[in-house]
Amino acid sequence: MIDSILLVNIFSSFFMCGVIWLVQLVHYPFFFRADRTQFTEHIRFHGFRISFIVLPVMTLELISSILLTIYAPDFQALHLIGLIVVLLIWVSTFLLQVPQHAKLVDKFDENAILKLVRTNWIRTILWSIKSGLALYLIASIVLGH
Repeated sequence: MIDSILLVNIFSSFFMCGVIWLVQLVHYPFFFRADRTQFTEHIRFHGFRISFIVLPVMTLELISSILLTIYAPDFQALHLIGLIVVLLIWVSTFLLQVPQHAKLVDKFDENAILKLVRTNWIRTILWSIKSGLALYLIASIVLGH
C-alpha cells in the first residue's frame, strides 16, 4: 500500500512541477498579451479549465504526502520535508495567487498580473524542490540507501 501511495506522490509532484513551469513561462505572461476586450472571458476560461487539471492532482499530492509522513517507515525526514513543501505550496496558492486571479476575473489589471507572475515563482521553486526530493528518494531506493 505504501508503495502505491509513494508512486502517486511522486507522479503528482512531477506532474505539477511540469504544469507550474508551463503556467509560469507561458500562461501567466500571456495574460499581458491577451485581448483586452475579452480578457475576463479568457481568465474565466483559464481558471475553469486549469482547475480540472490541477485541483485533483494537488489534492492527491497533499493526501499522499500526509499519508507518507504518517505511515511510511523509511525516509521519514524526507517525507516530512516533502509535506512541508506541499503545505507551503497550498498556502502560497490560496494567500497569494488566488486573490490575484480573483482581481483578474473582473477586469484587466496589469499590477495583478505582475504580482501573479512574481508570486508564482514561489510555487515554481517549491514544486521544483518537491520534484528534486522525489528524485533523491527514487535514487535512494534504487541504490539501496
